[in-house]
Formats: sequence, C-alpha cells, structure tokens
Amino acid sequence: MTTQATATPAQGETGPQPRSVRVVLLALMIAMLLAMLDNMIIGTAMPTIVGELGGLEHLSWVVTAYTLATAASTPLWGKVGDMFGRKGVFLTSIVIFLIGSALSGMAQDMGQLIGFRTIQGLGAGGLMVGVMAIIGDLIPPRERGKYQGMMAGVMALAMIGGPLVGGTITDHWGWRWSFYINLPLGAVALAMVTTVLHLPKKKRATGTRIDFLGAALLTVGITAIVLVTTWGGTEYAWGSATIVGLAVGGALSLAAFLRVETRASDPIMPLHIFRSRNFTLMSLIGFITGFVMFGAVLYLPIFQQSVQGASATNSGLLLLPMLLAMMVVSLVVGRLTTSTGKYKIFPIAGGALMTVGLFLLSTMDTDTSRLISGVYMAVLGAGMGFLMQITMLVAQNSVEMKDMGVASSSTTLFRTLGSSFGVAIMGALFTSRVQDEMAAGGGSGLAEGTAQLDAAGLAKLPEALREAYQHAVATGTHGAFLVAAAVAVLGLGLAFFVKEVALRGAGPATAPKAAEGDGEVKVAETV
Repeated sequence: MTTQATATPAQGETGPQPRSVRVVLLALMIAMLLAMLDNMIIGTAMPTIVGELGGLEHLSWVVTAYTLATAASTPLWGKVGDMFGRKGVFLTSIVIFLIGSALSGMAQDMGQLIGFRTIQGLGAGGLMVGVMAIIGDLIPPRERGKYQGMMAGVMALAMIGGPLVGGTITDHWGWRWSFYINLPLGAVALAMVTTVLHLPKKKRATGTRIDFLGAALLTVGITAIVLVTTWGGTEYAWGSATIVGLAVGGALSLAAFLRVETRASDPIMPLHIFRSRNFTLMSLIGFITGFVMFGAVLYLPIFQQSVQGASATNSGLLLLPMLLAMMVVSLVVGRLTTSTGKYKIFPIAGGALMTVGLFLLSTMDTDTSRLISGVYMAVLGAGMGFLMQITMLVAQNSVEMKDMGVASSSTTLFRTLGSSFGVAIMGALFTSRVQDEMAAGGGSGLAEGTAQLDAAGLAKLPEALREAYQHAVATGTHGAFLVAAAVAVLGLGLAFFVKEVALRGAGPATAPKAAEGDGEVKVAETV
C-alpha cells in the first residue's frame, strides 16, 4: 500500500500525518543530496578528469558553468512552480539534472563536459528550490522544526562524505562514475516523488504569461555577478576592463530588471514580497550566512592541510566539528521552534556565535592545535545551526502561499550569491596576504606559483621556506576570517530587527492579524 502525502486545506492548521511526511521528505532529501553532493564529488575527481580530457586552461569552467546555471535558473524554477504546480516542475528539474549527469559522464573533451555541466546546473537550480517550496506547501511553519534536523543532516553528509566518496569512486571506478552515481539516486527520488507526493494541480490564471523579459534581465544580472566574483583576482585583475565591464553590465541589468518587475502583470520575482520586513531581513541574513559558510568550508581545510599538516584525502573530515555542531543545533532549534512558536532569539544567537567563532578562527597561527581549531569551528558551526533553516522558515512564513515558490527561490538565490561573494572576497584577501608575506620572507617565486601547498608539497621545501609559507598561510587565514567576522556582525545587527510574528499552523486557533506595517501573512491558505 503506497503511503501518500497530500496537501489539503486541513494541513494549513494541523499539517499532514508525520509518517506520510517522513516518506515524502526522504524522497526530497535524496533530491537535495544530489544537488549538494555534486560539486563536492567532482572537485576530488578534477585532477583525473584533466589528465584524461586535457584542457587544463578551461578547468575552472567545469565548476563555473554549473554554478552559473544553478544561480541563474533558481528564480525561474520558483516562479514556474508557483504558476504551473510544484510536483511536475520538480520532477522536470530532476530529469534535467540526470540528463546532464549522464551526458557529463560520457563527455569526450573539456568543451563537452562544460556544456553538459551547464545542463546539470540548470536541473540543480530546480532541485533545491523544489525541495524547499514543497516542504513549505506540505508542512506549516510551526510544525516544520520537527523535520529540520533531516535537512541539516543532509548538508553535513554532503560536505563530509562528498570528498571521500569522490576519491573512492575515482580511484576504483573511474571519474565518469562521479557523474553516473547520480543516476540510481535520481531514479529512486523520481519514483518516490511520483508515487508518494500528491499536490493539488494548479490552474494557470487567464491572461497570465511568463515574464520573459524580466527573466532574461535577471539571468544576465546574476550571471555577471557570479562571473565577477569567480574571475575577479584570478582570471582577471579586479580593475581590468573585463571585470569592470561585467560589474557595470550586471548592475544595469539588475536596475532594468527592477523597473520591468514593477510593470509586469505576473513578474518573475514579485517585488511585493520584499515589503515584508521579515522576508527582506531573512534574505539578507541568508546572504551573510552563505558568505561565511562557504568561505569557511574552502579556507579551513587549506589552513589545516598547509599549517597543521593534515591529509587532503580526509579533507571532509576536517570540518566535522563545525558540521556536527551545525546539525545538532539546527535540530534543537527546530524542536524549540515547534514547541514554543518563538524564533526571534535564534537569529540573534546565531549571529553572535557566528561572529565569535569567526573571530576565534582569525586568531589561529602556526602553533594552534587541531583540538583548539576544532573548538573554534564548533562555535562557528553552532552559530550557523541557529541560522541555516530558520532563515528559510521565517521567509516562507512571511509570504502568501501563492508566492511560496518565489519566496523559496529568492532566499536560496541570496544565499547562493552570498557564497559567491564570500569565496571571492575571502579568497582575494587570503591570496594577497599569502603572497605579500612570502615576498617579504624571500619566497616570492613560490608565492607567484600558488597560494596553497598540500602536506606532500610542503615536505619537499627547505625548512626555512616551509616555515615562512606556513606563517604566510596563517596570516592570510587571519585576514580572511577577520573580514568574515565583520560581515557576521552586520548579520547580528539585522537579526535584532526581526519581528516575532506567529507561525502558520500554530493550532486550531484563528490566524492572528498581522502587526501593522509589517506586511506578514499569517492566514493559513491552501495550496
């Protein structure tokens, strides 16, 4: 007998049965795992891919093409789901992702791989948004905390297991299976979503049409921003004509997009959702969380490998203190939100812990032990655990049900853009500090070649040069995390302005009225 989860009017107050929700969530978590695992696995396989396909000069595009396609398509998936129904759009995104995965595994040269990764990224944009929007449809915000730990667990599993799985698959099956592994997982997700998820079909309102002009302008703007943050300081100098041109072009496109959206009959991103103070604040806090998290995930392993001599093979395990703290705190926060209906304290606590954790990480030097750095990472992870799921929950609670898709996609987009800025800004500062320190210490030749050496490369250096390099990495890490701490302070400040608005699904009592001027929607509406 098939277990089904169906959205009904009653769910606006009490939610679906826990068992049926868990079955649906299992399918959704598999789909989320597909999107989150991909870059983690592929990163480990990249040296082998380049060795077989060549095209080293295009290596960065294998990741950039995927990231661009994901970011640019995210708002489109959310809006189309709102217009035509969540389930069919979500299944389409899974199919596109799997087609891209299969084609990537069959690529014969670097150009083909980049093109197929773009297809894969288009599907990935719909996976994350689809998961969040469907959860928003099925589970009232007040009840969503019960299942919050599952999402945090999937994220931790992807970050820890991705590099290990990628290395194992590449070593034993070949790099092509880094893509083919998505196919059986995707098939399971497809089958489960098809059979257990039942949402009412949406009828497209007469006279509505897709906002193609707005979609095009937003895509151009997002693409330009991601390219600026990806290429700036690496492929091109920050002051180069290419980077400046992209920045200006992106700004003009986004300005034109805002103007178009004010006039469109059915805008791709309705600007009225930003009238809600809580929604706007959560989008900005999500941006800051993405900035901090992905910067930390990138530069903490560099410090531990280069300064503390850890093995790159187990790089995912190096983040275990941060990720476990994030998962545990997220689970506790979810339970407390469900039992009390209160949440304002959590963004404040998250912002404070995140700031403290980043400041502590900025104090690490060549004498810092792995135990101490692990404690610092746990503090940062706890801060992110307070924020990771609560930002999406409050953002979704701040809009009408008809805008659930665009709210989910907008929040996801802000977090994605935050990660791009975090990696770019922290990376530029880290590299600059490392190179300056090495040049001052007489290692300018090494500095020009790379800003990162693994344990094996360090062992081959003369002792004096090795110590100079380790000091330079510690100095670069200090600067990068100090900037991140300053950004986290901004997130803490924003958290104090969040209004405690009752979560939908709080019980059989009638939905309370919105606080005057806040713009929050608390009436339980059907999908």
